[in-house]
Amino acid sequence: MTASVLTRPRQSATAPAHKASRRLKPRRPIPFGAAIGPFLLLGVWAAGSAAGWIDPRTLSAPWTVVTTAGDLIVDGRLQDNLSISAQRAGLGLLIGTAIGTVLALIAGLSRWGEALLDGPIQIKRAIPALALLPLLVLWFGIGEQMKVITITLGVFVPVYIHTHNGLRSIDSRYVELGESLRLPRVVFIRRIVLPGALPGFLLGMRFAVVSAWLSLVVVEQINSTSGIGYMMQLAREYGQTDVIIVGLVLYGLLGLLSDGAVRLAQRRALSWRRTLAD
Repeated sequence: MTASVLTRPRQSATAPAHKASRRLKPRRPIPFGAAIGPFLLLGVWAAGSAAGWIDPRTLSAPWTVVTTAGDLIVDGRLQDNLSISAQRAGLGLLIGTAIGTVLALIAGLSRWGEALLDGPIQIKRAIPALALLPLLVLWFGIGEQMKVITITLGVFVPVYIHTHNGLRSIDSRYVELGESLRLPRVVFIRRIVLPGALPGFLLGMRFAVVSAWLSLVVVEQINSTSGIGYMMQLAREYGQTDVIIVGLVLYGLLGLLSDGAVRLAQRRALSWRRTLAD
């Protein structure tokens, strides 16, 4: 009798704690959960257009946008402009990623490098790349060089910031282990520094791909003769709302797919980590 009485409080005390711990962690991921929000927005848009609540001169109906996109594909305008925009964004992303990574390694592995580089880059971080457009146009004109440089400036800062932070967040015990094993500098960088900085680098890439498309939207509307932004600018002059929406949807899809590709690489490269997202 005494034993049963003594064991009851223990069971009642542990059971709520066990249930509470199970409630703290999010449930399993919802299949195709990332698509629920966009499809809900699309449903509201379609319902508002069908009911006549949305003026088609202000916002074209989804079916009108789909028809317009089909016409642009048949004419070849969409593919041509998309190809040019992708080349600009890809080149700026490639150059900006390389510059940001190299500068982060220099600043992260050298006190002199950090003293010389980190301050100016932090100043650049506070100045949006788009605010430099008047100066870039004055220096480089309105050609392809100015567009690629603008995208590069928007890309290298997030890559540098997050990669540098990843380097500085490496546990000092790993550094001490490398010193005790007398690892050469090259081996130390390859075995300890680069894997330690990888989470920060991939996080910076997620911001970088979005910055590349954001910068592209603006530079393509400055005296361009090709690209998705030029197509939208031309449609604005003729009042073609449906073409503008096609361009916006295309920009959104490109940004979403680019971010998804980086997230997939992040999930595979960092599969050893256990987080709340798992």
